Amino acid sequence: MKCNEIREQLPDLAAGLASAPPEVNVHLASCAECAGMLTEFRQTMALLDEWQAPEPSPYFDTRLRARLREEAEAKHPSRWLAWVRRPAIAASVATMLVVGAAVYRLELDKRARTTPGPVAAVVPGTAVSDLQALDNNQDVYADSDLMDDLQVQDDVNANP
Repeated sequence: MKCNEIREQLPDLAAGLASAPPEVNVHLASCAECAGMLTEFRQTMALLDEWQAPEPSPYFDTRLRARLREEAEAKHPSRWLAWVRRPAIAASVATMLVVGAAVYRLELDKRARTTPGPVAAVVPGTAVSDLQALDNNQDVYADSDLMDDLQVQDDVNANP
């Protein structure tokens, strides 16, 4: 086995969480560096087993809560504005909706009140009626011009 593979298993071996397979024992016997690391891991684990956590002082919880309260107040110094903020936002949104609806309603009323001006009677066969017919049927005439161009190209290709 390679040293990198063995080093991944060393913490578990030192803590006693896993037993060493025979090939790991063979490698540890032949590699002084890996054996030294296993010894260091075992010494570290033994020190951690001996270590005792200190007891917190009896006023630790009280001081911690006071400190947390101070930090919370430092982040939100304008706490008196908090109760005003939400109603103010709601009122401004409601005002915007009312103004928008009023503007929309006024626009609809404005469109309904406007009457078109007098429409001149168009007599068929006059220049005005011809221009209106050309304007209304512009797409049809444009397509027919394209068809004429295609027909001319077909005639040129057929008679070289």
